[in-house]
Amino acid sequence: MSSSSSNRDRLRPTDAFAPRHLGPTASDVRTMLDTLGYETLDALVDAAIPDDIRLQRSLDLEPARSEREALEDLTALAERNDVFRSYIGMGYCDNLLPTVIQRNILENPGWYTQYTPYQAEISQGRMEALLNFQTLVLDLTGAEVANSSLLDEGTAAAEAMTLCQRVQKRRTTRKFFVSDRCHPQTISVVQTRAEPLDIEVIVGDHATFTFDEETFGALLQYPATDGAVLDYEPFCEAAHEAGAKVVVAADLLALVRLRPPVSFGADVVVGSSQRFGMPMGYGGPHAAFLATRDEYKRMIPGRIIGLSKDAEGNPALRMALQTREQHIRREKATSNICTAQVLPAVVASMYAVYHGPAGLRHIAERVQLHTAILAAALREAGYEIGEDPIFDTLHIKSGPRRADEIRAAALSARINLRYDDAGGVGVTLDETVDASDVRDLFEVFGLDAAALDLEAAAETIDLGYPAPHGRRDTILEHPTFHRFHSETEMLRYMHRLQAKDLSLTTSMIPLGSCTMKLNATTEMVPITWPGFAALHPFAPTEQAAGYLELFRRLEAWCAEITGFAAVSLQPNAGSQGEYAGLLVVRAYHASRGDSKRNVCLIPHSAHGTNPASAVLAGMEVVVVGCDDGGNIDVADLRAKADAHRDTLAALMITYPSTHGVFEPTIREICSIVHEFGGQVYLDGANMNAMVGLCRPGDFGADVCHLNLHKTFCIPHGGGGPGVGPIGVAEHLAEFLPGHAVVPTGGKNAIGAVSAAPWGSSEVLPISYAYIAMMGAEGLTEASRLAILNANYVAKRLEDHYPVLYRGNRGLVAHECIIDLRPLHASTDIDVTDVAKRLMDFGFHAPTMSWPVVDTLMIEPTESESLEEIDRFCEAMITIREEIRAVERGEVTAEASVLRGAPHTAKCVTVENWDRAYSREQAVFPASWTRESKFWPTVARVDNVFGDRNLVCICPPIEAYTS
Repeated sequence: MSSSSSNRDRLRPTDAFAPRHLGPTASDVRTMLDTLGYETLDALVDAAIPDDIRLQRSLDLEPARSEREALEDLTALAERNDVFRSYIGMGYCDNLLPTVIQRNILENPGWYTQYTPYQAEISQGRMEALLNFQTLVLDLTGAEVANSSLLDEGTAAAEAMTLCQRVQKRRTTRKFFVSDRCHPQTISVVQTRAEPLDIEVIVGDHATFTFDEETFGALLQYPATDGAVLDYEPFCEAAHEAGAKVVVAADLLALVRLRPPVSFGADVVVGSSQRFGMPMGYGGPHAAFLATRDEYKRMIPGRIIGLSKDAEGNPALRMALQTREQHIRREKATSNICTAQVLPAVVASMYAVYHGPAGLRHIAERVQLHTAILAAALREAGYEIGEDPIFDTLHIKSGPRRADEIRAAALSARINLRYDDAGGVGVTLDETVDASDVRDLFEVFGLDAAALDLEAAAETIDLGYPAPHGRRDTILEHPTFHRFHSETEMLRYMHRLQAKDLSLTTSMIPLGSCTMKLNATTEMVPITWPGFAALHPFAPTEQAAGYLELFRRLEAWCAEITGFAAVSLQPNAGSQGEYAGLLVVRAYHASRGDSKRNVCLIPHSAHGTNPASAVLAGMEVVVVGCDDGGNIDVADLRAKADAHRDTLAALMITYPSTHGVFEPTIREICSIVHEFGGQVYLDGANMNAMVGLCRPGDFGADVCHLNLHKTFCIPHGGGGPGVGPIGVAEHLAEFLPGHAVVPTGGKNAIGAVSAAPWGSSEVLPISYAYIAMMGAEGLTEASRLAILNANYVAKRLEDHYPVLYRGNRGLVAHECIIDLRPLHASTDIDVTDVAKRLMDFGFHAPTMSWPVVDTLMIEPTESESLEEIDRFCEAMITIREEIRAVERGEVTAEASVLRGAPHTAKCVTVENWDRAYSREQAVFPASWTRESKFWPTVARVDNVFGDRNLVCICPPIEAYTS
C-alpha cells in the first residue's frame, strides 16, 4: 500500500518546473557524488563554501508555482497593463513585426540561446544578420563604419560624446553642447555619463549657440524631438571650424526619406532601431547603433562584424578588432560596453531584409502621408503647429481646444499623446496607423471625423521634401535586401542562417562566467504578449499597474536573494549595473562630504569591465594582487587600503572569484575596506553559485549587480539583451538611479543610466517566471547542482589537464579552469587549437584565455544532464589523446588534426585528401557525431587578415561566389 508521503508526492502538479530546469537526475547526482567521494550533496556544498558566510535559513520567497500557475499569474499582470493607443513618440513607436520574424527569430531558441560570436566558425549565420544590420545603418546614415548595436539610444549618445572627446587633438576641452530639442531621456543619460568625467554639458538652442575652444562636441536630434526637420548644415560647419565634432541622434525610418546626417556634416550618427520590428516593451530591449568615420573605427564602443577569409581562402565573417574590446583594455578602456543587443539587432535587420528598400519606402511614405493629412486638417481647424517640414511628429502649440481638453478627450478615447509644460501637445504617428486611427485623432482635436475622406485628402499632399532635406540617393542596393520578400524565401533564409550557428539547441555551451543555462519556453512565452510588449515607456504609470507590480515583486525577490535593502532594475546590461553601482557609491561619499574618495581597488583577477566601469565613474584604479591560489592577497589589500585611507572609495570584487572558487577570507576582505572608509562593490556575475546558499548583503557587500541574463535566465540572444539590476544596502538606497521623464529611484537619485525608467522591461517577465516557478527550494537546488556539476567536470578532467585553482578542500565553485600552458610549451598546441577542435565534436569552446592566458574556464551549469556533461568530458579527453600524439612525435603540431580544425563538409569531400589524419578522425571523432553532426560552415578564420582589411558592410555578392 502506498504511504501517505507518496500520496502527497502524487498531489504535486504534473508541470512542476524545477525538475524540468535541473539537468541531473537523482541517479546522476549519486554517480557524481561517488566520483567526488562525498556521501551527500549537502556535504559537498558544505565543503565548498566557507562556513562563516552560509545562509542558515531558507530564502523567504513564495511557494514555487507550476508552469501553468506562473503563466496564469503573468496573464493577470499583463491584463493589468492598460494598453492605450500611443502617439507619444520620443524615440519609441509602435510597428508591425512580421510574424514570420516573430516566430522564427524572436521566439526561436535557435536564435535566442546563442552566445556572443567569439567563435566565428560556428556563428556565421548570426554574424551575417548583424552585417546586414550594419549595412542598413551605414546606408541610411551615410557613415563609413558602424557597430553591430549598443544598448539604447541614450547610452549610444553618451558613448558618442566620449568618442568625440577622445578624437580631439586638444585634450583640455571639457565642454559638450546638447540641443534642447533632443529627447529628454537622452539628455539625461548624457548628463549622467558626463558628470564623473568632468565634462560640462551645455543644454541650449543650437541656433544661437556659439562654439569656443573648450567645446569638443555637440549632440543634435534629427528629426528634433518636437518633429521638426531642421537644416543642421550651418551648425555643423561652425562646429568644424571650431574643431568640434557633431553627433546626430537620428530616426532610422525617417532617414529612408531624409538626407543622411553625414551629408550635412555629422561626424557620428546614433539612434535606435526599435521601430524596425521590435515592440516598445515598456522601454526595451532595443538595438541602438553608432556609426562614424573610418578613421575612428578603433575607438568605436561595442562590437563590429567584419569580413575576413578562412584557412581555405573562402569569405568568412568574424567579430573584427577584438583586441580593442573593452574588457581587454581594462582600466585603459574608453567604454565599459562589453555586450550588445544582438537579438533585437537581428530582428531589425530581418525587418529590413523582408521589406527591402521599396517596402521601407512604402512604410516611411505612409507614415509621412498620414502625418501630413493630420497636420493639414489641424491647421485648417485653427491649430498652430510647429515648423515644417516634418516626418512623423506634430507639435501643436495652440488651437481651438486647450491641452487639458485634448488630454481629457484622448484619455476617453484610450489614446496617449505627449504634453509639455507650455501647453503644447505632441503627436507621433507610426507604421500601424490607419484611417480609423486618424478619425479618432480628428475627434480628440474636435475635428469632423465623419467628413474625413482619407483617400481624397491624400491626393492633396505633396510628399516631396524641399531642398536640402530630401534623400536623393538609393539605399540598400545589396542583393540580400532584394531577394527575400515572400514568406517562403524569408523563412528559408532565416533557417539557413540559423543552421550555421551553434546554440543550446545543439549542445551545452560550457562557457565559464557566462552561465549558458536553460532559457525555458514558459519563461519566454509572455514577452510578446501585447500586455507587456505594446506599452510605451512613458505612458502614464496608472496604465502600467501590471508592470509596476511585477517590478515590485521582482525587486523584493532579488533583495531577499541578495540580502540587500533595495534594488533598481534600470541598468540594461551587467556593465551598466557595475557603472550604476559605482555612481551610487560615489554619490554616497559626496553626500558625506567625502568627494575626495575616488580610489577603486580592483583585484588582478577581476572582470575586465570592472576597471573600465570604475574609470567611467571618475575613479582611479589601484590593482590588488592575488596569491598563488588565485585568491586576493589580503596583505596587499590591507596595505593598499591603508595607503589610500583618505581617498578609498570602493573595492570591486567578484564572488565566487573570477578564478572559480569561494575565497575563505571574503568577510575579512569586506571588513578591511570598511575599516578604511570604502564601500564594497560585489560583481554578481557568479551569483548562480550562491542563490539560497549565501547572500552578499550578509557577508559585507554594500552594492551588487545581478546578471539576469546569466543567473536568472534571460537568454544571451547571441550577445544581448542583458539586464544588470543593482541591489544596495540601506544606506545607499536613496541614491538609486532616477529618470528625467518618469519619476523613479531614490530620494537623492543619481541620474538615469538607461534611456527607459526600468531599462529593458519587456524581458523582466523571464526572470520573474524563473524565480516564481523555482521557489526557494528550487533556486537553492540550482546552486547546489551548479557546484556539483563543476566539481564533477574538474574531477573527470584532472588526470588529463591541470585544474588551475581550487578552494576549500580542493573544490571549485560553479566553474573550473583547466591549464593548457604546459601543453602549449611542450607541443605548440594552444588553447585556440583545442577550442576549434571542440567544434568537430559539436561543442562550443569554454571561455578561452580568461582570466588566465592559455586556459579554458568551464561552467556546465545546473541545467545540463550527466549524459551531456560526460559527452563534453569525453570530447576533452579525446582531444588530450590527440595532443599526446604530438607529444610522442607521431605528428607535428602543424600537421595535427587540432591545427586543421574545424573541419567543414567542403574540406573533407575534396577528391585528394592529403592530411596526416583520416577524414573519419577529422569529422567523426566521437560516436555521437555520427548520429547528429553539427557542421561548421567555414574553416578556421584568419583574424589578422580581417583586422588589416576591415569590411563591415555587406560585400558584393561576387565575394561569396568567386
